[in-house]
Amino acid sequence: MIATARKMFRFLALAAEAVAALMLAVMFLSFLVTILFRYVLNWPSGWASELSSVMWVWLVLWGAAFVLRESEEIRFDIIYGSAPPAVRRIFTIIIAIGVIVLFALSLPAVWDYVTFMKVQSTSYLKIRYDWLYSIYVAFAVAIIIRYLWLAGHAARDAFSDTPPTTSDKEV
Repeated sequence: MIATARKMFRFLALAAEAVAALMLAVMFLSFLVTILFRYVLNWPSGWASELSSVMWVWLVLWGAAFVLRESEEIRFDIIYGSAPPAVRRIFTIIIAIGVIVLFALSLPAVWDYVTFMKVQSTSYLKIRYDWLYSIYVAFAVAIIIRYLWLAGHAARDAFSDTPPTTSDKEV
């Protein structure tokens, strides 16, 4: 059962990376089209520029939600890195609770805003803004789940004699 779950999570991680790679490819190609249309052909290229911008927003939030591992995040961790493992676990729990509370409190307002934005669409591609901004809802939910998981593992490690699993290792 655990091996099957690990395989499923590995497949989902690879799929998320593939989606991010596809978005990066689309963004790059639309950037090249923008250059070609604007500077070589002297044609309007607003749609390609807009597509590149949309892909950038989605790529950043998709990557942060589903691709980026905890160990790959950039942090200023001078104090955290110099603290002993037990203190790091406490830091992880405190920070995780803060992140969970802030994102959970903002989620209803985010949902209201995203669903309200169905009344507008982008200029060239006519993508409704609720579809465009829906990635932020997925990002917020993924961050809440990630930090619940981190807090749970840090708390489990703090109250057991096992070596740390989340605060000192890759998530």
